[in-house]
Amino acid sequence: MPGSQNETPTRKIRVMIIDDHAVVRSGLSAFLMVYPDLEMVGEAESGEEGVARAALYQPDVILMDLVMPGMDGVATTRAIRQKYPNIQIVALTSFKDDNLVQGALQAGAIGYLLKNVTASELANAIRSAHARRMTLSSEAAQVLVQATTQTMNPSDDLTDREREVLALMVEGLNNNEIADRLVVSPSTVKFHIANIFMKLGVENRVAAVTTALQRKLV
Repeated sequence: MPGSQNETPTRKIRVMIIDDHAVVRSGLSAFLMVYPDLEMVGEAESGEEGVARAALYQPDVILMDLVMPGMDGVATTRAIRQKYPNIQIVALTSFKDDNLVQGALQAGAIGYLLKNVTASELANAIRSAHARRMTLSSEAAQVLVQATTQTMNPSDDLTDREREVLALMVEGLNNNEIADRLVVSPSTVKFHIANIFMKLGVENRVAAVTTALQRKLV
């Protein structure tokens, strides 16, 4: 019927897979076909190929293997996030390594999951990444909780308002939502976030949230 809400379907989340194992790529492709809101738009078998194809396919979310020969997943994540900041990356690996967890998140990954996750958990992680919300496996979260700060704690430098903004960033709110919550302008929020990045020594929101969780700043 004209005017029916069903006539305007929601755009599918475009997903790309970077993994050096063909079996894994094939399995993930089959998994994506089950969910009507997800669409696989491309794949790559190496980090170098992944960076090039990210430009070609322009996915919303990339599922990134971390342990690959040549350019590893951490380096690939960093390269893609620097070139294409709107592409969100979920690290998907068989390894629960402290350095891998921290390296992937500091490089800009918005999620970290082990390959033993269920299909529904992975689908939800993709949706969360597309919505700019972080998803961590329990193992990855434990690594962050147990991480000890070996450098000076920057928390003393944060103002009360910056702490409030950082806490809302941890909740997953975007700039406009933070502005509404604090009853300030989006430009004011942007100013506070720039100061938070500088004081924490980070370059993006994911790294700021990761640092906040690691150092228990909020």
